[in-house]
Amino acid sequence: MQPTFVLVHGAFANSFSFAPLQAELGLLGHRSVAVDLPGHGFAATYAYGYQAPQNPEELAAVPGSIKGVTLADNAAHLIGVLERAKANGPVILVSHSRGGVTATAAANARPDLIDRLVYVSAWCPVDLDVNDYYAEPEMATVDAASLALALAGNPAELGLLRVNFRTADPAALAAFKAAFLADGTDEEFLTFLNTFQPDENLDVGTSADRAQAATWGRVPRTYVRLADDTSLPLALQDRLIREGDALTPDNPYDVRTLEGSHLKWLVHPAPAARVLAELATLQGPLAGS
Repeated sequence: MQPTFVLVHGAFANSFSFAPLQAELGLLGHRSVAVDLPGHGFAATYAYGYQAPQNPEELAAVPGSIKGVTLADNAAHLIGVLERAKANGPVILVSHSRGGVTATAAANARPDLIDRLVYVSAWCPVDLDVNDYYAEPEMATVDAASLALALAGNPAELGLLRVNFRTADPAALAAFKAAFLADGTDEEFLTFLNTFQPDENLDVGTSADRAQAATWGRVPRTYVRLADDTSLPLALQDRLIREGDALTPDNPYDVRTLEGSHLKWLVHPAPAARVLAELATLQGPLAGS
């Protein structure tokens, strides 16, 4: 049976960012579903202070719909989507960036709903919690403070992380481009930046949400490395692959590599679509089930 690709976005993103990839998959004869996690997409908060001319005071204070959303909420929402997709045949769960944390939590809870896990430069914590990896050598080149250049409001007071992606500050925009799409044109970068939403939830899980061998470890999985990613450096991607393979040596990652930055594969998605189409031929029953 034809598999369904279920696509899970990263931080500050939404289902809209997958539109070009879905078009390519469709032209290759594959069906796909792009997920909006809770508080994302049309459920996101866009304050009037975020419009032009901006009102920084309002932007820093207005409540956001994503406040209080947890990783458990994200996983539960994704599981609901997976249940519906699984009713139609095999499911390939594809996650990007922070979306990997949600995909991992869903696979921990319901491996029976997933026929293959695909991480595209995505977080799959095994040995450490996500935040703890930032202190590791593999993340030494990442400018973790770049988002702070356009931070709006106090995360502790808002109960969420809010970034003004519509800033005109040259330093902030340069930092964002270097982090997300250094190999894209300025026009591509600004277009993608305008698909971002300002708010993201704060919860990235605990040690209980790391990959679990007994459940997550049963699902065939692929890691698509992004060779020029500076947000999730190649060294960290490779570490996550090694840790996953050590956790379940009888079910190692199938590893693929695409050239480009953190967002290049979404801006020019044809190579990624071809890789995903190849993976559709690898479907089979869950290992060990």
